[in-house]
Amino acid sequence: MKTHIRENLTPTAVAERQMHAWSLANEIADRMLTAHTAHTLPLKLGPHISISREVGARGEEVAERVADTLGWKVMDKNLLDEVAHRFHLPKSRLELVDETTSSWVYDILGVWVDRQLIPHEKYLVGLAHVVLAEARRGNVVFVGRGAPFLLPHNHGLTVRIIAEAKSRIAQVMQLEGLDEAAARRHVNAIDRGRREFVQQFFRRDLNDPHLYDLIVRTDQLGVELAADLIVSAHRRLAQ
Repeated sequence: MKTHIRENLTPTAVAERQMHAWSLANEIADRMLTAHTAHTLPLKLGPHISISREVGARGEEVAERVADTLGWKVMDKNLLDEVAHRFHLPKSRLELVDETTSSWVYDILGVWVDRQLIPHEKYLVGLAHVVLAEARRGNVVFVGRGAPFLLPHNHGLTVRIIAEAKSRIAQVMQLEGLDEAAARRHVNAIDRGRREFVQQFFRRDLNDPHLYDLIVRTDQLGVELAADLIVSAHRRLAQ
């Protein structure tokens, strides 16, 4: 359970905190854009696929099947393990500044405070280092964590996994044991968190189709066919 500490702040203090938080977020975004621009220089990257997914669209299942077919590894939540290990950070706190709706959203809004949070900048810098290092090794499927925006667009295959809202809600109901109303709130919250994460720190619109080489609907195609299409696209581009 994520625990937050609420401070008794005056309206002026809240406003100042909001301005400071937004300033910090913009500074991080600028730095990440600078790093992204640097990636336009020649890089020796190995074969990789970056998958962005809507919650409940079964993107993790697709990624696992793609990786199994190609004999690659998947970097999903285990990216946090790598960041925690390399930079000596507690994983439990990294999860609070990860891509989904969490404490970082409330911190940016200046409402809730958790004094033990890992600074966003430190998390993103660590994440960028790990993603780039794994991409250099190659033979890896990235799932979320901003990988499509941390790596240069002229390398690898970038995929967006989507599904109709009804299908995604049903999937979350099954996996999380929630009723329909709770599942809908869960889907909306995570969608919003991921969207704001990408907007704040990469200044990209997560739903912009032009950011992806391939967009696949799992509610129409299923996991198996979706994975086959991604593998086929990768092999065609690698020729």
